[in-house]
Amino acid sequence: MATSVLPPSSEHAQPPEVLLEFPDNRLLIELCGEFDRNLAEIEQRLGVQIVRRGNQLLVHGDAELRQQAGELLQVLYERLESGRPVEREDIDREIRLDRSDEDSDAGPDSQLEMFSGGKVEIKTRKKLVEPRTDAQKAYVKNLFEHEMAFGIGPAGTGKTYLAVAVGVSMFIQGHVDKIILCRPAVEAGERLGFLPGTQEEKVDPYMQPLYDALNDFLPGKQLAKLKEEKTIEIAPLAFMRGRTLSNAFVVLDEAQNATTMQMKMFLTRLGEGSRMVITGDRSQVDLPRGVQSGLQDAERLLTPIPKISFNYFTAKDVVRHPLVAAIIEAYDKDEISG
Repeated sequence: MATSVLPPSSEHAQPPEVLLEFPDNRLLIELCGEFDRNLAEIEQRLGVQIVRRGNQLLVHGDAELRQQAGELLQVLYERLESGRPVEREDIDREIRLDRSDEDSDAGPDSQLEMFSGGKVEIKTRKKLVEPRTDAQKAYVKNLFEHEMAFGIGPAGTGKTYLAVAVGVSMFIQGHVDKIILCRPAVEAGERLGFLPGTQEEKVDPYMQPLYDALNDFLPGKQLAKLKEEKTIEIAPLAFMRGRTLSNAFVVLDEAQNATTMQMKMFLTRLGEGSRMVITGDRSQVDLPRGVQSGLQDAERLLTPIPKISFNYFTAKDVVRHPLVAAIIEAYDKDEISG
């Protein structure tokens, strides 16, 4: 694929344009997307204009932005050449990620060979998961490198989703024997105790986000079998009391709703060969007034311990609908000003 910068033909001409030439017209069609939707997405995100002429793309706009767009189009085309599709989330990820240090942190001996070529990828049975922001990338690396890791930040930043993906990846690679996912069963303003059904049926609504994540990574029949065999467990935090969790990948989600005693109980379940991930959002505490969040205490007490990693996310790391980031920022500003 050839790239060149065409100079303006006169003093009053349009700014120079980046010219990209693509040898495979079929891949170029996939790069552009249906009705050129991928090109439209790049134009909107980067503030450039992209014109297609045969097997060439011309990028107009500010010098720095058109250069960024040209590099982005090259990366996406190389992705297609490797047999991977290009979706909106792939465009979003490539725009967000800083790739300046990818070569420096690559290493052939890294766990699961995930750092070869500088890429951070999580392989599961159903899909390949790739971090979409620099904070997510650092978080995933720490999940593989540390026996205990904390992910703290607002909803929609991928804290739990990525943790479950890493757990599934480590399980299918044989690094752990089971996956345990748990949440504190704290009512977020609703009174589930009055709902009909067994205790398990009442607790299931709390666990649904964990089921959703697992369904993204494992085929339905395999997931059902693993749950039946108790190789994958999804349970309330209270069910962890008295256990020693060995050779397991354990995720505590919504950790801001664990009390200090519950958090201590959970953290001390760590056994040989196990990994623990604790995720939470300090702004979404549903504990009764006056009850201290165990996540805040754990953060205060454990940050000095070098073998425990802490990763923090902000509204900039939200990978849901763009409005979600705007909503989080609006609430954060109101909290600061209030």
